[in-house]
This record gives sequence, C-alpha cells and structure tokens, in this order.
Amino acid sequence: MIPPAFAITYAMRVLETVDRHGSGVTLDQLSRELGVAREYLTPMIDMLRHEGYLTCEEGGFVLGDSAIVLGGGGRRQAIGAKLQSVLEQLRDEVDAAVYFGRYDKGELRVPAVADSEATPRVNEWVDFRSAAHATALGKCLLAQLDLDGRRDHLTRHRTPRFTSKTITSAKTLFDTLDSQPPTAPCLDLQEYALGTVCAAVPVTVGSMVGCLAVSMPLDQVHRLRAAADLLNRRCGPVMLSHAIR
Repeated sequence: MIPPAFAITYAMRVLETVDRHGSGVTLDQLSRELGVAREYLTPMIDMLRHEGYLTCEEGGFVLGDSAIVLGGGGRRQAIGAKLQSVLEQLRDEVDAAVYFGRYDKGELRVPAVADSEATPRVNEWVDFRSAAHATALGKCLLAQLDLDGRRDHLTRHRTPRFTSKTITSAKTLFDTLDSQPPTAPCLDLQEYALGTVCAAVPVTVGSMVGCLAVSMPLDQVHRLRAAADLLNRRCGPVMLSHAIR
C-alpha cells in the first residue's frame, strides 16, 4: 500500500499538471508526463473527482470547484468548509464521531469535529489540551513529535490520572509511543473517560502535525480497529486540503 503522504505528493503533481494544460488533459497524457502507470493514477483521479478537485470535460480532466475555491481568495474559510464536509462523510461511514486534531505552537487543538445525535462526541470533561497523555488524539500527535517536543509539552501539561487505565508516567507513555508500529492507530481504551474508546491515525502534510480520530461507546469497541483503518484509507482529502492551502 502506498503511504498516504506519498500519494498526496503525486496528487499535487496531478493537479499542477491539469492546471498547466487548462483546456483539459487525458489520462494517457497524465501518465506520460508524470511517469506514473495508469493503474496507479486511476484510483487517485477517482478520489480527486469524488472530492471535487477534478472534473471531466470533452478535452479531458480539468480543475474542479474544490481546487479552484481553495486556490483563490477566502482560502481559510474554504479549507474549513472542505474539512468539515470530509469529516461529516467519515462520520457517516464509520457511524461514530470523527475529529481532526493538530499540534500547533506547542498546543493540542481540535479545530473540527463531526458528530450527530446518533453519534455524539465524547464529553470533554477535561480540556483536551491538558489530556494529550490520555486520549488517542493526543497520543497520536505526541507520537509525531521528537523527544524534546514531548518533554516540552509535559512540562506545561502534567499527566494526571483520569481513570484506572490512564498512563501517568512520562517514561511509560514515551516508551509506549516509540514501540508502536507506524501503521498502527493510537488507542484510548477508557483512559480519558470510562465507557468511551477512541482511535487516531496521523495526518501529516509538510511541517503540520495532525491526526484524524474517532470515538465510540465501550460496547462498540469491536468496531474500533476497522474504524481506524477506514480513517487511514480516507485521510487523503484532509491531507490534500491542507497541502493546497
């Protein structure tokens, strides 16, 4: 499987090539100019069309509304709207609340959440910024920082115990993050709140440290790994939106 960040590099090249042609470019032309096989380009183009970045006209593929809006004025608002739309689609697919988190200027932030009456978000009874050690979202972000970055975070945010399952030792937390395979999601199995389980996967574009996370009730824990796998497969549109900004 091609890593999502690597695929986004090619997606950006596809959009740049289509933009240069202006009046349209065929799949064969894209394959030749990019040096990428048709069988690899086809699913990528399907994703770009589905997300509105490309559309097909008589002359071939041209930029779609999403690419045009994100490339023009009001870019911040357009990115926010696009991100929210992607999260809502993911919420419906995984049948659970979905979160986008990022680590920005030394703090954990959650700028977008998609939930509903049927799939409520977790009750933020402790500010997520002070609970990175106990949430899947927070651990996924910390895992992407170097040792100095993690230590700096914990000098400003201690590691209190929220439940009997919370990891409160910085060494244990760091060892756990370092021993985890890069492809495995970070998990929160009732570490932040009893009765709730969560999973998170990284979303990294350039220097941005981000992640997608999902939460659900404990009695649905059997769905957690499949939900995390789906987030990992679907993170392309989120990464692409931030790559274009």
